[in-house]
Amino acid sequence: MAQTTSLGTTRGPRARQMAAKVPELTVLFWVVKLLTTGMGEAASDFLGNLNIPLAAVVGVGSIVVTLRLQLRSDRYRAPVYWATVAAVAVFGTMAADVVHIVGVPYAISTAFYAVVLAVVLALWWRTEGTLSIHTITTRRRELFYWLTVLATFALGTAAGDLTADSLSLGFLGSGVLFAALFAVPAIAWWKLGLNPVVAFWGAYILTRPLGASFADWFGKPHWFGGGLGYGDGTVTGLALAVFVVLVGAMTLTRHGIQQPAPVPVAEPDVEAA
Repeated sequence: MAQTTSLGTTRGPRARQMAAKVPELTVLFWVVKLLTTGMGEAASDFLGNLNIPLAAVVGVGSIVVTLRLQLRSDRYRAPVYWATVAAVAVFGTMAADVVHIVGVPYAISTAFYAVVLAVVLALWWRTEGTLSIHTITTRRRELFYWLTVLATFALGTAAGDLTADSLSLGFLGSGVLFAALFAVPAIAWWKLGLNPVVAFWGAYILTRPLGASFADWFGKPHWFGGGLGYGDGTVTGLALAVFVVLVGAMTLTRHGIQQPAPVPVAEPDVEAA
């Protein structure tokens, strides 16, 4: 029975194994992840301004459909996985925005979603003994993974709004701040030996406010956070076009598919031979 020795190991009896359901970490992974955060922010705002009931239908419907397809898939498939991430981006943005609309300050919603994320990660760790994306090979771990992803989107949305609005940094200032913070886990892992799982989740959480801040900077009018005023619809459309091209390229090249761990081969019994 395997025991936990670090954040990347496993413990306890294993459930039925399946092929890895999330992609390998590459530069393109981070590029597309950042793209989905900006696209989710812009799309949520665009749909909300267009028609709130329509936004609710799209937000809830897309996450239900894509998550169902992802959970039913037997392995990582780029179009299904990234469509699910994009749907979570839209839904997570809406979830954070609704809390503020009903009157909850950004500081409170940020703290609330931080606690939610911490609880999900703690339960995942306590149950599975690992938070590594290289071990997403059981249904239970996959469910923990998507709960964590959803919590990071909601937290990132609230945190980005907190810095841009409540702290008066504006969208560009927030984007620069989160870009600097985003580099911290990577440098700490590269130079200081930070645990790679800790580094991954630290960077992953920060992708949300980073991408969303720049999406808002491009889309919002100047009087609202110092934006450039291109419009949320335009930002959504351009981001979606690039997203489709990149995911299509990953699908055709099979980029990002995790390779299964090598199976040890038993040495022949020379004496018996």
